[in-house]
Amino acid sequence: MRHSIRQAKAQQVAKETKKRGHPLLRGAAALLFMGMLGFGGYQLLMHPNTPLPSSWNPVHPLKISDPLTPLTQWKLLQAASEPAVCLRVLEEYSSITAMPDFEHTDQCHIRNRVEVSGVGDASIDAVETSCPIALRLAMWERHSLQPAAMALLGAPVQKINHIGSYNCRAMRTGRGETTRMSTHATAAAIDISGFRLADGRRLNLIDDWTGDTPDARFLRRARDGGCQFFKLTLSPDYNALHADHFHLQSRGWGLCR
Repeated sequence: MRHSIRQAKAQQVAKETKKRGHPLLRGAAALLFMGMLGFGGYQLLMHPNTPLPSSWNPVHPLKISDPLTPLTQWKLLQAASEPAVCLRVLEEYSSITAMPDFEHTDQCHIRNRVEVSGVGDASIDAVETSCPIALRLAMWERHSLQPAAMALLGAPVQKINHIGSYNCRAMRTGRGETTRMSTHATAAAIDISGFRLADGRRLNLIDDWTGDTPDARFLRRARDGGCQFFKLTLSPDYNALHADHFHLQSRGWGLCR
């Protein structure tokens, strides 16, 4: 009787083992499946005729005209940190001239220097700045300024007005100058004072920020859009020193005000 029970159990175990397969075989099958999946993923990313859009493909560099996706910020950081990539991305969308680095002192310099005279469909008085600032300006123009202008004002932005990028000076605060150097000292910031629309209208922060007019709503949306693409964005809401401009930085801790 005991022998019959043991024999029945052995037969049951054999059946279950046969059904599940040997552990080594199962492991090999899993590895093969993962390998095929990885190869398929590699082909999807790398094949020149991949159906995956560029904006969703992590191996494709940033393209300013691509729609925004969860990968955009990561791509922007990658492009901004690599001078050659930054220039290549900008050249497809902006009017820029690459320039040699400018070294005044250890604290005052413009590295990855470019001269910008236009981003997308908007002109800008030629300004020397860093490539990361120009790149972020281009993203801001494409994905924030132009959509907001069309939605709120019915006309595109034709010109972006600025009051400078590079300035070898200390940081200013409401209590006066500090001992810390401004981000303008390395052209890691630019100050934007207003805009001109294609229909001739002019918007200035000093005149048009307050109230609930379409102009004021556009300027606030422009500020909020700047916060998407710059690491620090200051507006007239921050303090009196910024009553007439947006301060846009390519480095910072995410302050948006």
